[in-house]
Amino acid sequence: MARKGEASAPLYAWVHGDPRKVIYPTDSYGQFCGQKDTINENKTILFYFNILKCASPVVLINLQCPTTQLCVSKCPDRFATYIDVQASYRYKPDQWNYFRQFCKPGFNNPRKSVAQVLRDEDCPSMIIPSRPFLKRCFPDFSTKNGVLTVANQTTFRDGRGKTRNVTDLREAANGINSVLDARSVGVKIFEDYAISWYWILIGLFIAMIVSLLFLVLLRFTAGVLFWIFIFGVIGIIGYGIWHCYWEYDHLKGIPGSDLTVYDIGFQTDFRVYLQLRQTWLAFMILLCIVEVIIILMLIFLRNRIRIAIALLKEGSRAIGYIMSTLFYPIVTFILIAICISYWAVTAVFLATSGEPVYKVMANQTLCKYANLTCDPETFNKTNVTKLCPGAQCTFAFYGGESLYHKYIFIFQLANAFVFLWLVNFAIALGQCTLAGAFASYYWASRKPADIPLWPLFSSFGRAIRYHTGSLAFGALILAIVQLIRVILEYLDHKLKGTQNSFTRFLLCCLKCCFWCLEKFLKFINRNAYIMIAIYGKNFCTSAKEAFFLLMRNVVRVAVLDKVTDFLLFLGKILVAGGVGVLAFFFFTQRIPIFAQEAPALNYYWVPLLTVIIGSYLVAHGFFSVYAMCVDTLFLCFCEDLERNDGSTAKPYFMSASLHRILGKKELSPKKAVG
Repeated sequence: MARKGEASAPLYAWVHGDPRKVIYPTDSYGQFCGQKDTINENKTILFYFNILKCASPVVLINLQCPTTQLCVSKCPDRFATYIDVQASYRYKPDQWNYFRQFCKPGFNNPRKSVAQVLRDEDCPSMIIPSRPFLKRCFPDFSTKNGVLTVANQTTFRDGRGKTRNVTDLREAANGINSVLDARSVGVKIFEDYAISWYWILIGLFIAMIVSLLFLVLLRFTAGVLFWIFIFGVIGIIGYGIWHCYWEYDHLKGIPGSDLTVYDIGFQTDFRVYLQLRQTWLAFMILLCIVEVIIILMLIFLRNRIRIAIALLKEGSRAIGYIMSTLFYPIVTFILIAICISYWAVTAVFLATSGEPVYKVMANQTLCKYANLTCDPETFNKTNVTKLCPGAQCTFAFYGGESLYHKYIFIFQLANAFVFLWLVNFAIALGQCTLAGAFASYYWASRKPADIPLWPLFSSFGRAIRYHTGSLAFGALILAIVQLIRVILEYLDHKLKGTQNSFTRFLLCCLKCCFWCLEKFLKFINRNAYIMIAIYGKNFCTSAKEAFFLLMRNVVRVAVLDKVTDFLLFLGKILVAGGVGVLAFFFFTQRIPIFAQEAPALNYYWVPLLTVIIGSYLVAHGFFSVYAMCVDTLFLCFCEDLERNDGSTAKPYFMSASLHRILGKKELSPKKAVG
């Protein structure tokens, strides 16, 4: 069975994996809490016999707390100790019946000595009022007059003859209040999304309309619109600088506003930071730096920007004739979403395809059998309990000893590699499809008469039918480099704290080198796919021809391609910033007309950040088509210059305006076609 699983790991994982191991807590016997058709069907919460043994909430969540864990239907709602319940079980049977539900299943022997019960952990020594969190019982902490309490009590008896303070629970479950505060913040954020999702979608729809409108207007007013674009970004950042200064000056003299972020520490309510002058000063300095950088780049690149605008005008004409290309990113998004879903589900099934592994849990630190694997069915027949009194054979984790389980990490890497390969293939397919559509525009002698009827659909069909192997090969090379980067990050994380200076330096160099290699391969692949779409040659030939073609026109690459990318980046910022400013005024109820319509929010920055990030992604989706169009037209232009000389026999295919701005003296008449 192990060899069969090794040969087809994903199939084995899908057959034997169980995602419930990730979702549901597991007791000390390896059984799920709340699993149907089991004795725990109605017991959905995990209870810890002695939570004082748990060092932190992270330990609890990872099931590493060295105490018996039991599935229960509800958490305790009172203080009680086993000693008191045992002493009074004859005349107060209700107390025993209540306490017994937190003991091991089947235990009903209150006559057993307290020492033996606590040694064997048949029952907990105490129970404390708790509430379920992450399907586990945590102490029900509360604060009364600034004092930490549990059920309005500051002390409790631990069932072992000691009176403890509830702060001991706080120390044992280190950070429990911060986790509960995070839960409170999470609930508030969910509430904000629940009441503002409609307006968030409206904001994203506005971003889509603005992006589409901008791309349509580019066809007619590319030059004017882009300068408006550039100064609009400068204006938005300038407004941000003024607003930060106004807030900074407004807080002057207000008590507490001169405190630093270090003084108040981490706060879950981020509005606290907005009451500090230091916060607005930092924002203002950051925006000033960004403003200066943009202005300096515009000053030094002003002539080159004019050239880039000419190429963008040509790209806007191409998109104007092939408007369907604007919606192709939706296809890429769907394909990538499918890849992510497949990877995530397979990874979960791989991680949960093991068998229950039990280990010896001993109260004595010197027990030589501690943490060794054991069999719960035969454990009581061994001499471990004699040599280590109180030792138990409890569930530890899901795993196994077969070859499949030993190489589970390798299978996870293989799954990640397939994911990277598929994602890169989906991106390559989109790039080749768009390149084919825009190339058909450029090489058409008479535009738009000679453009194919369905250029995008025809290009997609050619990519699928003829170029699948080339696209897959290019995606494979990129996926290998990305997988190496993932492995390097994993090694860096694992060796952190144990590596010497040389190892850190070597890892840093390798990570930097492979990052640069990945960027270079993405650039080469992108242009190789364009050449594949133009000539239909294989990947290696297309990559070589694209590389040397770019090297022969390296100055044009620097001037046109990169400046165009910069301008499109400014466009994304303008769309995201403009919609973000509108959303800010709306969600803070500063627009009188819509003040009554704006929802009452716990944190207005939740929908605001969602709208800003979403708007940027929407603009990126539309502008990525534009960037691909510009890159394709640029390569076609370079090929056109090398293949043709402008004569009647070899006319240029570029438009007259592009030919004039890019430096040719005169455009020869094209050869009549048809």
